[in-house]
Amino acid sequence: MDIALRKKELVKEFSPMLLKPGKWSKIWTAILLALILCGLAAFVVQVTQGQEVTGMRDNVVWGIYTINFIFFLCLSYSGAFASGVLHFFNTPWKNAVSRIVEIITVVSLIVGPIFIILCMARLDRLHYLFIYPRIQSPITWDVIAITTDLIGCLLYLYLTFIPDFAILRDNSEGLPKWRKKLYTSLAIGYRDTPSQRRRLHKITKIMSAMVIALAIVTYSVLAWIFSLTLQPGWNSTIFAPYFIVAGLYSGVGVIIIAMYLIRKYFNLDHYIRKAHFLSAGVILLITALLYGYFTFSEYFARWFSHKTHDANLLDTLFNDYFWMFIFANYIGILVPLAIVFFKKLRSIKNITFAAVIAVVGLWFNRYLIVVPTQETPYLPIQDTRPEFIHYSATWVEWALSFAGVATFVLFFMLLMRLVPIIPMSGVIDYEKKGKVRRNGLTQQQQS
Repeated sequence: MDIALRKKELVKEFSPMLLKPGKWSKIWTAILLALILCGLAAFVVQVTQGQEVTGMRDNVVWGIYTINFIFFLCLSYSGAFASGVLHFFNTPWKNAVSRIVEIITVVSLIVGPIFIILCMARLDRLHYLFIYPRIQSPITWDVIAITTDLIGCLLYLYLTFIPDFAILRDNSEGLPKWRKKLYTSLAIGYRDTPSQRRRLHKITKIMSAMVIALAIVTYSVLAWIFSLTLQPGWNSTIFAPYFIVAGLYSGVGVIIIAMYLIRKYFNLDHYIRKAHFLSAGVILLITALLYGYFTFSEYFARWFSHKTHDANLLDTLFNDYFWMFIFANYIGILVPLAIVFFKKLRSIKNITFAAVIAVVGLWFNRYLIVVPTQETPYLPIQDTRPEFIHYSATWVEWALSFAGVATFVLFFMLLMRLVPIIPMSGVIDYEKKGKVRRNGLTQQQQS
């Protein structure tokens, strides 16, 4: 195989994805920007008028901002874990999904912490978290863990991009000059020599192991913020592994959805094949079983204990959040299980539908963890108005939530415009290995 010629062919194949946004791409970009502008307007309202424009009150001090924060960190953790495993074990089908997973990891880590900042009423004191940190506070642990994880994931993402930056630099005949300069700078002199390749592979493998460890630590710290309190529903010894399993479950779902949309929009059927969806579906099945087990253990222990505070919490869940509880803990688990378990139902569309149900169910699950517990506190506040006890998100919170999702999608699209969503270097390596394997089999047959 002529590698130089193959690189030119791949650049030519993926150039339209990088340079020529289609009609639908422009429409979606306009919609996303409109949502972000609405979110900025809501942010101005919240800053000028205070937290009273939100649904957060004396009892429920955390609302959907915190839920979104947890959810996006779910995605970052699962993305980091999946990407690290794919690179560390050099999984054969990683070329189809590795870059999707890596981008999801980094963008989630950028967008997620913004939501927790929105919970703070005095943003002018935000810098105190860094100037006067209290090591006794789990929030300080969270700041350190998330910052370290973000730096590690950004470095890891950049390392995986370097070979493609070099390919685009050396085969940029149809690309603008500013892009060639950008790729030249970002490639940092990489020439794909055997020594450079070995060195980069070694560093990337080390970073993949570190990213897995950082993701587990970060999400465990996030779980401890809840479980190290006396609040009913939070004071649990299994919250760290429960959060990790739930993060994997929702993350796999988002990865499947992203695979489906990218495959359909860019006509990448020959790269993202049904086999990849089946493999992702099996992982979704395994994580659904684990997530269902942890969910059952958590609620069964609280029901069986007959503790007053836990009983009050369960009453709140079954009376005020019955249908959300059913969707999060029954439909959100059993429907994906049924679709992936039965072979006849394992089509690409059905697996994607199962992923959508899983993601929505996980968001509801986070809502049930955060809000009902605060509505049934360990030490209730006396003589408060009902609207101060019960939480209902306002338009400001919903506008900022949709703006956060729009920012996530927009960042994802911008990174797809920087490098191809299918790693060109990975495609070449895969084809080289396939050719070597075929030649080896031919020589064995001849002998």
